[in-house]
Amino acid sequence: MTEQTSTAVESSGPEGTAIYVYGIVLASDGNEGAESLPEAGPVVGGGEQAVRQVRRGKLAALVSELSPDHPLGKPEDLMAHARIVDQVAAKASVLPFKFGAVVTDEQAVKDELIGPNEDQFLSALKALDGQAEFLVKGRYIEEAVLREVLAENPDAGKLRDQIAGQLEDVTRDARIALGEVVNQAIEAKRQADTQLVAQMLEPFASVTNVREATNELDAAAIAVLAPRSQQKDIEQAVGELAKNWDGRVDITLFGPIAAYDFVVTQASEA
Repeated sequence: MTEQTSTAVESSGPEGTAIYVYGIVLASDGNEGAESLPEAGPVVGGGEQAVRQVRRGKLAALVSELSPDHPLGKPEDLMAHARIVDQVAAKASVLPFKFGAVVTDEQAVKDELIGPNEDQFLSALKALDGQAEFLVKGRYIEEAVLREVLAENPDAGKLRDQIAGQLEDVTRDARIALGEVVNQAIEAKRQADTQLVAQMLEPFASVTNVREATNELDAAAIAVLAPRSQQKDIEQAVGELAKNWDGRVDITLFGPIAAYDFVVTQASEA
C-alpha cells in the first residue's frame, strides 16, 4: 500500500499564533484518546508540551503550538517530530505528516486540512488498521565482507597479491580494478542478503518496501507494514538473523514506527 495525500493550506490567523501538525488519527475521547497520545516531551519549536488532538468528525490532527517565527529544520525539531509520530504509531494507526506542516490556527486545521481530505484520510487509516512499520537495516562489517570477497573471488585475490608491497602509483590500474571487483561482489551479496531478509519478514508483512542502498556497506534495508501484535515475533526473527550474521553484518530493527514507507501526508502553507 502506497498512498500520498497532498493538501495546500491557505489561511491567515491572528498574528503570533501557529499550529504544528504531526499527523492524523481517528478521533477518540476520554481515556482511550489519552492512551493514543504521546507522552509529554520535546516538541517541534523547542520546549516541552503535551501534544493534543484537534478534532473534526471522525478524525483528529495531532498538534502542538509553535512560534510562527521559529525556523524549522533544526536536528532537535526533526527528532521531536519523529518521537511523537513513532510513539503514537506504537499504540494506534497514524498518518504521519512530512516534517514542516504548519497552519495558522486550530480552525484552519479543521476546515482547511481535515475537511477537504476526510475521505482520503479515513481510507488510509482503514488500510493501516492495527498495523505499523517495522524497518530492518543491515550494515556489513567492512573487514568481514572484504575477507569474504577475497576468499570467494579468485580475481580479487590475484589483484590483492599484485598490489601487495608495491607503490601506489605503480599499481594504480590494479587498485582501480580491485575496487570494481569488490564493489560488484558486495552488490551481489547485497541482493542475496536483501532477498534473505525479505523472506524472513514475509510471514509478517502485508506490504514490503525495499529501500535503495545509501552506503557501499549497506547489506539490506527493508520496511514492512505488519500488525503491531506481531512485534515480539518480528523481534525474535530479527534476533535470530542477527545471531546468524554475528561478526558479518550489524542488524538493527526499528519499530513499531510510523508508516512513512507506505503512507504519508503533506501539508504546505501556500
